[in-house]
Amino acid sequence: MLTLMTAQPLEPDQPDTGGYDVIHLGGDTAVVVPMADFLRLQALERRASAQDLEDAEDLAAVQQWQARELAGQTEYVRADEVRRRLGLAQ
Repeated sequence: MLTLMTAQPLEPDQPDTGGYDVIHLGGDTAVVVPMADFLRLQALERRASAQDLEDAEDLAAVQQWQARELAGQTEYVRADEVRRRLGLAQ
């Protein structure tokens, strides 16, 4: 089975990938890294504490949100409207 991938330059509103190529495969986006970098990151992940991994996941989530914010893909809703939508007491 042949899979089509494309490498494209980053848009200004996407997170910094440190010069690595970005590919789009289906609906997913990935960063292409040299095997040595992948193995180093994998080794670091294995040695990291649970707190370090949680902190890294939190930081990645913030960076993804910032990219969506720059792309105009976020929406703000007033707190009272959020409570109404969730069926919470005012």
